[in-house]
Order: sequence, then structure tokens, then C-alpha cells
Amino acid sequence: MSNRKTPLVINEHYHIFNRGVDKRAIFQDKTDLDRFFASMQIFNSIKPIGSIFESNFPTWRLNRQVATPLVEIIAYCLNLNHFHLILKQVAENGITEYMKRLSGGYTWYFNNKYKRNGSLFQGTFKSIHIDSDEYLLHLSVYVNLNNKLNGEIIPLSKSSWGEYVLNDIGICNPKIILDRYTNKNDYSKFAKSSFENILMTKNQEKELQGFL
Repeated sequence: MSNRKTPLVINEHYHIFNRGVDKRAIFQDKTDLDRFFASMQIFNSIKPIGSIFESNFPTWRLNRQVATPLVEIIAYCLNLNHFHLILKQVAENGITEYMKRLSGGYTWYFNNKYKRNGSLFQGTFKSIHIDSDEYLLHLSVYVNLNNKLNGEIIPLSKSSWGEYVLNDIGICNPKIILDRYTNKNDYSKFAKSSFENILMTKNQEKELQGFL
């Protein structure tokens, strides 16, 4: 039985996030970033993947269609030392199984490549239940633009922003977000306005921390 404070329920949405142990970088180069991104789709299957992943990776291609997925990926942002995901659980125990495969598979790859041992991520992934449409909409902005929170795109990062507003081929299903708007341009306008508030709040928090 899981002792997770936030129960993970089918057809509910969650903010999933984690970072490198001791805040270390989890991506050393673009190949690492591409590997994690590919893993996000390849491990999203009820069927076991096993060693097939290693042989398939060089010829892997983007494909939103997954026959029997564990989760539905709504948005993501992969940063140098941490990641954010918005996931909908569509299979029993789907998020837990998905994150176990994703984190475990990538850690094996990373440790093998860089000749290291031990954990790469800081414990078990964190999860927050997204309990309202408003929360989901604003969180989509936070995640899609998370690699720009310092005013410019963070090196070695990748987000689903292009899948939302630029017609990029990817792995997300942004329909639950974009259906709230007349078109992608309207979402883009909402996102930029919401993002300004996020930046303002972040800057205020930094100022307050200086007095602590």
C-alpha cells in the first residue's frame, strides 16, 4: 500500500516534479536531454519495455498515439537540474509505474554513461493534485514557460510550449487546456499575461528572502 500523502486516482490530473540529488544537473548535454524526452514516451505503456528501449532509441520517432498508456501527458518542462510534468492518470497505479520506469531507466543510462553509482534524483517524485480548472490553466503556463522563469530560456531545457502554440509535433495532449480558448493565439495571450504575474510573485519572494 502506498504511503503517499496525495492519492493518485484514475482520470485526475497531477503536477509531478523532482530534481537531481543535491541539486545536481541531470542533463550534461543535449543527448541526455533527448534521451529523457524519448523515455517520456517510450516508457508510457502498460506493456513492459525492458531492454528493448536501448535498441529502439536510435530509431525512435515522436508519436502521440500510445495504444495502452499509463498516463496522459498534458505539459512538461525539462530543466538542467529538475523537471515538471502535468499528468493525467489513465491506468491503475499509472503515474507511480510511469515515474518508476522513467526515473529508473534514465538513472541507469546516466550512471552507465558517466561511470557513477547511486541515486540521480532526490527521492521519490513529488505530486500535487490539480483540483480545479483554474489551477490547471495557470499551472499549464507555469510548466510550459518554466524554463524562462529567469527571463531567458535556460540552457539544456525543453518544454511543451511549442506543442501548445507553434504546432510542434510532440508527446502532449493539450486539448483539455486549449479547448478553453478560441484558438492558440488566445491561449498564448493568456499565458503571457499569467506569466508576468508569476514572474512578479517570484521576484517579490526573492526580495522577502533577503530579509529572512
